Amino acid sequence: MMGKVVIAGMALLLISVVGTKGMALARSGVELRCQCIDTHSKFIHPKFIQNVNLTPSGPHCKNVEVIATLKDGREVCLDPTAPWVKLIIKAILDK
Repeated sequence: MMGKVVIAGMALLLISVVGTKGMALARSGVELRCQCIDTHSKFIHPKFIQNVNLTPSGPHCKNVEVIATLKDGREVCLDPTAPWVKLIIKAILDK
């Protein structure tokens, strides 16, 4: 019986991890860790993007993080090395 409970718990954990691809963690007032669990590198058309937040690397996180807020409210971590994301970063920095 205990084995079934453990297996069910592991299955739920696995399902929750699979659903986090490219998702940003919830933000609090002061961040002391990376916000992006994983990044999304496939092209997202700009008409679906409401806002882009660029966080440089620092003591809180060694990675540059690019978090796009989509028009449906979802936050997606973008891969800063993807060519189309580099264009977005350049446009932000040029402003």
